[in-house]
Amino acid sequence: MTALAPPVLPDLRTARRAVTVAFLAHGLSAAAWVARIPQIKEHLGLSAGTLGLALLGSPVGVVLATRVAGRTVARWGSRATVLVSGTAAALAPVALGLAANLPMLVGALVLLGASLGLMDVAMNAQGVAIERGYGRPIMSGLHGVYSIGTLAVAVAGSAAAHAGVPVGVHLSVLGVLFAVLLLTGARGLLDRSNPHLDEEPGTVLSDPIADGEPVAAPGRKRTGAGFLLALLGVIGLCSFVGEGAMADWSAVYLKESLGTGAGLAGLGYAGCAVAMTVGRLAGDRVVGRFGAARVLRAGSLVACAGLGGGLAIGEPWAAVAGFTLFGAGVAVVAPVTFSAAGNLPGVPAAHGIARVTAVGYLGLLGGPPVIGLVAQAVGLPWALAVPAVLSGMIVLLAGVTRAADR
Repeated sequence: MTALAPPVLPDLRTARRAVTVAFLAHGLSAAAWVARIPQIKEHLGLSAGTLGLALLGSPVGVVLATRVAGRTVARWGSRATVLVSGTAAALAPVALGLAANLPMLVGALVLLGASLGLMDVAMNAQGVAIERGYGRPIMSGLHGVYSIGTLAVAVAGSAAAHAGVPVGVHLSVLGVLFAVLLLTGARGLLDRSNPHLDEEPGTVLSDPIADGEPVAAPGRKRTGAGFLLALLGVIGLCSFVGEGAMADWSAVYLKESLGTGAGLAGLGYAGCAVAMTVGRLAGDRVVGRFGAARVLRAGSLVACAGLGGGLAIGEPWAAVAGFTLFGAGVAVVAPVTFSAAGNLPGVPAAHGIARVTAVGYLGLLGGPPVIGLVAQAVGLPWALAVPAVLSGMIVLLAGVTRAADR
């Protein structure tokens, strides 16, 4: 006779709805301004090089935020951190749309990156705690909602640009709407008194990992988890390098290496993004049935073979198919690694997630420039083989997620 899972308490159901809104707001805020970058560049009279330097503001903000995210959550709690940083992230597009000069633009981007970085760690900590209460995977679906948000706001931004809506008006309206959405829809997040959260009120931990030994959280044994967190971060990095490469280089490859038109060139990243979204929405059931390690191994093989095969064939249809298969293959990497980091024995969830996020984002932010340097040396087709190789490496590292099984 099959044992029934324990009933999910009402506060967990409310919290799940709230954290879903938080993930949606994060995706909306992150991508709100992307479609308006050309108009902002033209309005401020920026060269391509100057814009490139300005865009570093967001990564700088993310890096700074992940350095203090664990301490922030330890002091104030993940619920408060999500609401405050999420409101800042929602309103950051307003500052971007109203930026009158380069320093204002850079400042707004630093604000956007820092607030998104803090919110990322805190909302994933909430997601891990709620997943723990449910007793089954839910993280992949939450990341799927994030992906829906980025896709939806990108399409809306393109429509606004086509209709000639002023950038300042467009982003100001969106910022206010996003803030209202977050503050009304995410109030039901778990507070730090909930037993599923491993947050100690008033306690500030200087570093989640000291000499390879994490600071023990209540109810968890002290264990040498520093190396495991590093490996989880490497898994994220292997995936994020490819995600960044697909966003920045897939259209260039299709247009310049394969000679497609501008319209077809955009299908590479579109296929990758849609496949990743669908994969994440379906990922919880798959992970729940087969286990995180098996799913990571199978997915990484799909990503490696799909991207590698598409590059080897060298035809536009094959490239689009390869980019799409890559997106499907790595879809669950981020939610699985964040869940594993948040459940690692001996490590408070926010600290583990912050450490893995910091390493993973190195791939997302640093991967595209590295691809460009490799392309300059050996050509773009060979450079895009780097993400295929890295995704294949996840096969060797996937077993690390079993250390976090409960």
